Amino acid sequence: MTRSIKKGPYVYERLLKKIEGKKPEDIKPIKTWARASQIHPDMVGFTFLVHNGKDFISVFVTEDMVGHRLGEFSHTKTFYRHGGKIQKELDQKKKETEIAAAKAAKANA
Repeated sequence: MTRSIKKGPYVYERLLKKIEGKKPEDIKPIKTWARASQIHPDMVGFTFLVHNGKDFISVFVTEDMVGHRLGEFSHTKTFYRHGGKIQKELDQKKKETEIAAAKAAKANA
């Protein structure tokens, strides 16, 4: 559910104070835990270090990001891969074909 138009966008005030009157190339990345803060047009060009619960992820703000939340660009969960028996068999076949191709290349050389 979106925030009401009457209230306006939620932008963390301290972030706006940190970038107020400064140029993006003049300051180092801004560290923040405010994942719920929306990206304001004044933030374009700045780099934020957004906390994901463990590390700070670097987020460079572009015009396309305006209106989104900072937390959308700093994922909290790491996807490794889907797996199982079928995936292991596919990986094994791929590895075997690579080995066969390397042997064939060696034989030709």
